[in-house]
Amino acid sequence: MFPKVPDQHKRGKPLVPNGIGVIYVLFTTVYLFSIYFSRITPASNGVSTPLTLAVCILFGGFMGLLDDWIDLKWRYKAFMPLIAALPLMYLAVENGLRTSISLPLIGMIEFGDAYYFLVIPLIVMIVTNTVNQLGGLNGLESLCPAIILMGLMVLSPSHLILMLGPLIFWLILAGFNLQGKIFVGNSGSFAIGMNIAAFAIITDLKLPLLISILPYVFNSSLILLTIFLVKKRASVSFDGKKLSSDHRRSLVTLITYRRPLTEHQVVVIISLLVAIFTLIAVIISLL
Repeated sequence: MFPKVPDQHKRGKPLVPNGIGVIYVLFTTVYLFSIYFSRITPASNGVSTPLTLAVCILFGGFMGLLDDWIDLKWRYKAFMPLIAALPLMYLAVENGLRTSISLPLIGMIEFGDAYYFLVIPLIVMIVTNTVNQLGGLNGLESLCPAIILMGLMVLSPSHLILMLGPLIFWLILAGFNLQGKIFVGNSGSFAIGMNIAAFAIITDLKLPLLISILPYVFNSSLILLTIFLVKKRASVSFDGKKLSSDHRRSLVTLITYRRPLTEHQVVVIISLLVAIFTLIAVIISLL
């Protein structure tokens, strides 16, 4: 049913079903529509939070499918998420969401109307694309977003019902992904990235999101800088057992630079890094 692609980091490069993330998109959409029709989360000022979240995730999945089918160029992928920001902008305006952010050591920064029409689109664009860029290893593109999403859910107990079902389903997919049995593909990574961005905006968790995605931003910055400066892309070599690299052009290649590690070791290291920043975000928010 799903197209199969070779697992580049396994001996013999076995074929693995790709694009399974679309099942997450379908499940989450049905789940959020069920919440909407059951009126568990009532609409505020005529705007439904579950429906807004569902639209964003649907667009993320659609964007990922396009990338899987026609291999979108980065200049298109970078700006396409801006379309998904429209329902979030409308929800933020109608519900009068807070337009300021409080930063440690700096204080309160007030964006005013610029928050609705500039900051929200930037959040959606940055989070979706940076999440999509950190992948390529079994479990990496599924475990790390789950960690961030769990951190955000801890800080928003009143919205827990929105993400409880989708998170459990995503963790099931992550288990299969970690074992190398499936790939969530671009449809999954774009959908979960959009999910994180939309949920953080809806729950007004801008600072926790900013802190949690720092490893993602660092990874994307390394990738983009090397592409622009030296016109080369990050890659790792596989000797049948371990991964290694002779350059530092991404988070993965930085960790494996002249330090051969197994695929699972690299995934664990990066997942722990994301978990540490997510924990810091939760602690700062609770304090």
